[in-house]
Amino acid sequence: MSTIATTTLGANGPTVGVQGLGCMGMSDFYSDQFGDTGETESRATLERALELGVTLFDTADMYGYGRNEQLVGPFVQAHRDEVLIATKFAIERREDDPSHRAVRNDAAYIRQAVDASLRRLGVDHIDLYYMHRRNREVPLAESVGAMAELVAAGKVRHLGLSEVTGEELREAHAVHPIAALQSEWSLFSRDIEHVSVPTAVELGVAVVAYSPLGRGFLTGSFSNADELAAGDFRHHQPRFTGDNAAHNAALLAPVHKIAADRGATAGQVALAWVQQRAQVHGVPVIPIPGTRRRTRLEENTAATALTLTDAELATLEPIAAQVSGDRYADMRGISR
Repeated sequence: MSTIATTTLGANGPTVGVQGLGCMGMSDFYSDQFGDTGETESRATLERALELGVTLFDTADMYGYGRNEQLVGPFVQAHRDEVLIATKFAIERREDDPSHRAVRNDAAYIRQAVDASLRRLGVDHIDLYYMHRRNREVPLAESVGAMAELVAAGKVRHLGLSEVTGEELREAHAVHPIAALQSEWSLFSRDIEHVSVPTAVELGVAVVAYSPLGRGFLTGSFSNADELAAGDFRHHQPRFTGDNAAHNAALLAPVHKIAADRGATAGQVALAWVQQRAQVHGVPVIPIPGTRRRTRLEENTAATALTLTDAELATLEPIAAQVSGDRYADMRGISR
């Protein structure tokens, strides 16, 4: 299998593969992360991703209470000059108190968080450091100013923001250049197109699309959260439960038809749609589908060679407007 094409991480950023890898599910949130596709398979998937041209690997300090950074760390160390590691701060979780969750954007916390991430990853710098969520009680200038200090200190190379508005992106960019905006973007989630993409285009900021497969729903691997194990966090996402799930599953009929016509999978059609947003909007778009399996990784990267026709894109266009249910049960702090 040939390697994937490349793009740039923002107007003046480094070159990366046109598809990245989301590493969250290797350690947290999904139901079977410790089954027969545990750490051994996850590590093999990381290596296979690099072989296929994936160079942007995405984690966060809150995934697995830091264990995801520890899992990815040895791989990054072994290939330091070949990969870009992206991690995030802001969402504070406590393993001894799972109900605790706070959003921290203050400068003191940022300085503490980056040092902790560097230790867990075992590297001397982070290639792309994101503010995971915005606490609007903290001035953005304070937060981005503290992040800029990390760049000056050599601890971080490039800055990113996640789930912010266009106005917030512009304000942050005036303090220090922002290389990447990470937000959910898929056939089911297109709020970003009017919330922040136009500003990203104007400023030359790349868009990193998380959950481009709708957390697996767009692949057809499940049609209702009731099919998932009890501990899976998708039980708490309104789109995947009850009447919403039944309604939304029916919306996938055109995706499955295109997949059958093109000899592709539904997931590949969904990924190709996200990838083609780059041409539609004139901005670098790097989807980061998450998987811990090499077979799924190979399926996902093969989608970079699939180009949907204008007629196929038109068929898919109405889907997002018909989706039932919010992305999260609690949408506070989420730009939309």
